[in-house]
Amino acid sequence: MRFCKPHAKILCFLWLSGWVFACGTPAHYFTHQGRAEGTSYRIIYESPHGEDYQDDIEQLLERFEASLSMYDPSSLISRINRNDPTAEIDDFFRAVFDKAVEVHHASGGVFDITVAPLVNLWGFGFTSDTPEANPAKIDSLLQFVGMEKVRISGKKLEKESSGVMLDVNAIAKGYSVDVTAKLLKEKGCKNYLVEIGGEVAARGVNASGKTWRVGIDRPADHAMPGETLQAILPLNNQALATSGNYRRFFEIDGVKYAHSIDVKTGYPVRHHLLSATVLSADCMTADAWATVCMVSGVEKSIELIEQHPELEALLIYSDRQGNYRTYVSAGIQGIIE
Repeated sequence: MRFCKPHAKILCFLWLSGWVFACGTPAHYFTHQGRAEGTSYRIIYESPHGEDYQDDIEQLLERFEASLSMYDPSSLISRINRNDPTAEIDDFFRAVFDKAVEVHHASGGVFDITVAPLVNLWGFGFTSDTPEANPAKIDSLLQFVGMEKVRISGKKLEKESSGVMLDVNAIAKGYSVDVTAKLLKEKGCKNYLVEIGGEVAARGVNASGKTWRVGIDRPADHAMPGETLQAILPLNNQALATSGNYRRFFEIDGVKYAHSIDVKTGYPVRHHLLSATVLSADCMTADAWATVCMVSGVEKSIELIEQHPELEALLIYSDRQGNYRTYVSAGIQGIIE
């Protein structure tokens, strides 16, 4: 058995979504990088009054982690997963939960944040990185999976059963990009790029006066981030998120199991879609729909994207001969490089 985790980020703007191109920054453009949510971030912005907002950004991200970090045992979501009766939801949690419900219904139930017990069982979650799945265990956990088993009542999350747990990793990172971008907008910043763990939101232009450009990795197993780019996308007043199965998987007896779990079966998906990049007005939406695509596969993803004109997508998949193929939605066909 072989268990593979993502490579460490070796370029500042790089993760599943690829490479963001920007030139050197003059004094009025600030660049900050650090760690948040178990990953790295890089934020570039033009301050209208020459002020540095690093402290504000760090404090915001600390509050965000205190609410939605899956790996902090004292966070709000960890307390909810432990059935702490004193846990009261905050605005961060409510926003993520409401969006999860919205995308759950729009995707026909594909997106489901109650997948946590299954994700943990397969070794991709917050409890262990060792897969312990077998048919009996999967069947026993499916009873705790389903968005109909949770709801918000006042300041409490009500569960149908104490065995229900939430995994918001497929949506929270995108939302952290949104809240950081909102902070910069409130400060009067008209030009910025926010990247957290490879999820990106951009507005205006970079220090050279050009539109921000984001590189999308070619999804090759074990490839280093940025080693080969499949495409480059300009990004202005938009957000982008990429999900892929080529860096998080394990193998048992030569069979590859990816980290995208189908909540209807309890098993990791197996299809030819390698990565899904989704563009939207906000990064939380893009993040959730990129996950939907990775669970759904190529044909269903194309159908869903074409049903939602507010979304654009680049899907990278392999044909039967193992060659790379792409689907590019109509709205970005003329601008993708």
